[in-house]
Amino acid sequence: MAAIHIDHTLSRGCCTSVPTRDGTEAVGVKKRINEGRVGNFTLDDYGAIRFCGRLCVPQKAQVKEDILREAHRSRYTVHPGENKIYQDLKKNYWWKRMKIDVAKYVASCGVCQRVKSEHKHSAGKLQSLNVPLWPWDDIAMDFVVALPRTPKGKDAIWVVVDRLSNVAHFIPCRSTNSASDLAPIYVREIVRLHGVPKTIISDRDSKFNSKFWQSLQSALGTDVVLSTAFHPHTDGQSERTIQTLEDMLRSCVLSWQGSWEDHLPLVEFAYNNSYHASIKCAPFEALYGRKCRSPLCWDAVGEKSVLGLDWVQKTSERVAEIRQHMRIAQSRQKSYADIMRRDLEFQVGDHVLLKVSPTKGIVRFGTKGKLSPRYIGPFTIVARIGKLAYRLELPESMKGVHNVFHVSMLRKYLRDPKHHITLEPVTIEQDLTFEARPVNILEESERVLRHRTLKYVKTEREATWELESQMRLKYPELFASGESFHFVLIC
Repeated sequence: MAAIHIDHTLSRGCCTSVPTRDGTEAVGVKKRINEGRVGNFTLDDYGAIRFCGRLCVPQKAQVKEDILREAHRSRYTVHPGENKIYQDLKKNYWWKRMKIDVAKYVASCGVCQRVKSEHKHSAGKLQSLNVPLWPWDDIAMDFVVALPRTPKGKDAIWVVVDRLSNVAHFIPCRSTNSASDLAPIYVREIVRLHGVPKTIISDRDSKFNSKFWQSLQSALGTDVVLSTAFHPHTDGQSERTIQTLEDMLRSCVLSWQGSWEDHLPLVEFAYNNSYHASIKCAPFEALYGRKCRSPLCWDAVGEKSVLGLDWVQKTSERVAEIRQHMRIAQSRQKSYADIMRRDLEFQVGDHVLLKVSPTKGIVRFGTKGKLSPRYIGPFTIVARIGKLAYRLELPESMKGVHNVFHVSMLRKYLRDPKHHITLEPVTIEQDLTFEARPVNILEESERVLRHRTLKYVKTEREATWELESQMRLKYPELFASGESFHFVLIC
């Protein structure tokens, strides 16, 4: 059973300048103790003052710093929370405002700020997009990727959604298609049928962020609205449509087998001809005034002749009704979402940490997988963009990352003058990842094949076997010129 024993040196260091609850200094306290006028204070064998058996710690900043550092940063404690530290310390130590000092020390710990998760509601209340005025004026788009390759070579779906009527087009494509490949498809499948939209909302996919795509939309008179970095909620309508699409494709493949591309046309029809709660009707009904015929319609549908001004009036009334339904749906969705959200604001000049979501198989900042840090930084806020986004001053190594982030990606950094954080020179990719470099060669091996011999080396990065030829080409500094290396593998 572990126990904490107070060092005699620490006891002797606590013999002077000990504050009490009413601010009396050590000399006065010792005098009153000797006179028997202070019941809760006693003197130990080293002359240190104890309060209810606990060692009284002086107001010397260094003494408290030593105690807090040992209780928080020691290998025997490993960065516990403020309540755990306080419960452990109060059994052995006492000083004025000890709980407040413990809370401040833990809150300003640089390691804890970067690795510990926030047990709070997500930052940033939901901010709804404006309701479009007319069908196909405002659209959203995204991709479904990593699908099984079809006989025609398609492995992705381009999802384009009208933000007002919810009508969606599911266009099969290849994940390798560039923006120049998508441009004629866009004109054939969207512009041909619905005209040129006013705005397009999408994530920061390299295709949508390319100069070609931006130039094309600018020439067409379309405003491209890209989401902030790593915040897919901006295009939540496309994300929700993709979720439904994937469920429908799974059902088709499970029920009727075959390639998903063969089922896609009828999946699109079924999606657009089914009831949507947000607009209180089917997308086709919102777009055309009624649902399209299907085998489900057993009875004959009588023809209605609506011409001239009556047709214009009914169409306008239908659009106004749909817009009202969308406002109500947005209000309802916002009220649900904001229950689990909180307001958080920063000022220009504040220092913040940037959230990094660990991804399986991705090496981030020297550690892999679940042991990667949750936050990186600190970075300085240089501007506020709208109500919920901020522009950060990123280092040169992160120049490929878009520097505007949603407030939910940020955590306020509590600066401590004692912290000296050195930023290692690493090249950060757009997805906030980097390639870890091996630091040493641990062992070498040979694999003899029929016509050749392959040499492998085991690197200290992950202790994996790599082709020596590739390692020599990529990291020549690990090899002496023309020499053969023999290292002892240390596990």
